Amino acid sequence: MPTPLELQIKTLPNSPGVYQYFDKEDVIIYVGKAKNLKKRVSSYFTKNHENGKTRILVKKIVRIEHVVVDTETDALLLENNLIKKYKPRYNILLKDDKSYPWICIKKERFPRVFSTRRVIKDGSEYFGPYTNMKTVHALLDLIKELYPLRTCNYDLSQEKIDAGKYKVCLEYHLGNCKGPCEGFQHEDNYLEDIRAIRNIIKGNFKESLERLQQMMLDFAAEMKFEEAQNIKDKLASLQNYQAKSTIVNPSINNVDVFSVISDETHGYANFFKVMNGSIVQSYTTEIKKKLDETDKELLELFIIETRNRFNSLSREVYTPFKVDLGENIKVTVPKLGDKKRIVELSERNAKYYRMEQFKQIKIVDPDRHVKRIMGQMKKDLRLSVEPRHIECFDNSNIQGTHPVAACVVFKDGKPSKKEYRHYNIKTVEGPDDFASMEEVVFRRYKRLLEENQPLPQLIVIDGGKGQLSSALKSLDVLGLRGKIAIIGIAKRLEEIYYPGDSVPLYLDKKSESLKIIQYLRNEAHRFGITFHRNKRSKSAIQSELEQIPDVGKQTITNLLRKFKSAKRIKEATLEELKEVVGLSRAQKVYQYYQKDKE
Repeated sequence: MPTPLELQIKTLPNSPGVYQYFDKEDVIIYVGKAKNLKKRVSSYFTKNHENGKTRILVKKIVRIEHVVVDTETDALLLENNLIKKYKPRYNILLKDDKSYPWICIKKERFPRVFSTRRVIKDGSEYFGPYTNMKTVHALLDLIKELYPLRTCNYDLSQEKIDAGKYKVCLEYHLGNCKGPCEGFQHEDNYLEDIRAIRNIIKGNFKESLERLQQMMLDFAAEMKFEEAQNIKDKLASLQNYQAKSTIVNPSINNVDVFSVISDETHGYANFFKVMNGSIVQSYTTEIKKKLDETDKELLELFIIETRNRFNSLSREVYTPFKVDLGENIKVTVPKLGDKKRIVELSERNAKYYRMEQFKQIKIVDPDRHVKRIMGQMKKDLRLSVEPRHIECFDNSNIQGTHPVAACVVFKDGKPSKKEYRHYNIKTVEGPDDFASMEEVVFRRYKRLLEENQPLPQLIVIDGGKGQLSSALKSLDVLGLRGKIAIIGIAKRLEEIYYPGDSVPLYLDKKSESLKIIQYLRNEAHRFGITFHRNKRSKSAIQSELEQIPDVGKQTITNLLRKFKSAKRIKEATLEELKEVVGLSRAQKVYQYYQKDKE
């Protein structure tokens, strides 16, 4: 069943990427890039477009696909590749067929370094592509400033140089070339400069930085401030440049890239098709597990089905781990560099797809969403049953005054606020969190047992081993140890403690299970602190009224019941006070506050 368009838009990620619009014939009609996919795509459906073609485009959109990338630059490059491949109807008038520029280190003796828009497979090295020609010029100017290179296209073979076939040109006399054509520069020395240039193009120009700084200082010492400023400007232009993109890379040619991630019930797999160094196709889907298949089994199945579906004839695939695909297909598991990054990009797209599916399920099928969350918590927290009913306890006191505790209740991972409870600590003197926890847990579950109320599947104690041990004492007295799972969560590193185990459990900081436990803990803290503040505030009011001579507790109670606060009592007239507590007491209260006003 196709996902409704509105739901697809709601669950898009807030990440850079490329989006593709499909019509009812499942044909791509538009490709666009975005710094924020959700905002950009949403804007098509929330604005009143003045352009008639845009209005028609929006009416024809039936389905949306997207690819998440690392940067806005990568999105621009991928958009260019997809437009050239699919030629969507609504992009034709908006895009020309130009290619983005590259920097080439030519494969030849005494290699030239220059910009080009054509990638020729002759063994030369290509770096890029670049989305801004200004960056390319700034980079080449910097290289020229640092390393004199030849610009001629002569065949500088040793035989021709020895025969004296060439003569140095104006570039040599201007100091822009060291004259390898006449043998004035040895090949080893020239190749050493090329090695340094290669590092600069890759963004590793740290080695050349000292040389550049020295040139600036030398120019400044010679009062050549204009030249020094030129070098500074070149460096500033390069600060924002990105060396190259994983979206387009000529070293990755005619390859299929696959990845998979999974949870208890489903796998989420992504496929990239790379042709001539460019991603030209992307496909992500959900695979339902039937027999608790491993990631390896899921990926093998996905690769075979996807290659058949898209008629892929690539002889090599990149995967995050080893898979068995027979002898005719080479399986590569990249360890570093651009090949590794493109596999990581595939994995990131699988993860985003999984998150989008979760968001959609939460909207259209909340029961399945709850079941998945509960199943994940059961697994992560090593529980015997799903924690559909969780209760969390927290203590609040300041220097031992007004000690209170709070119990919050979550049902199916959500707060059940009508079941929240406050507790005044009755049996503990002074600031003793351990004893307070013991009292509150005992009172809570003694009452539930007496009233024959359902018990939770999990108790969460806000605190470490000490508070957890105190709560356990109460469960022992009530005979509930082993019948209810109980854990403690310490604030500092979010360690989770279990009874009788001194080694804490550390959950992934991004896991949904930890987020629910943190939500419980924070909610208990908020609820307890609010009660504690109210109690302190009420106590402060009582203390202020008790300072009035010859006014007893019953009079104070009657006044607060009527006026609600000490401020309103202070502002009340004698007649208003008289109606509540009689003339004699009213005069004492009124005169007390009149003295303050004087």
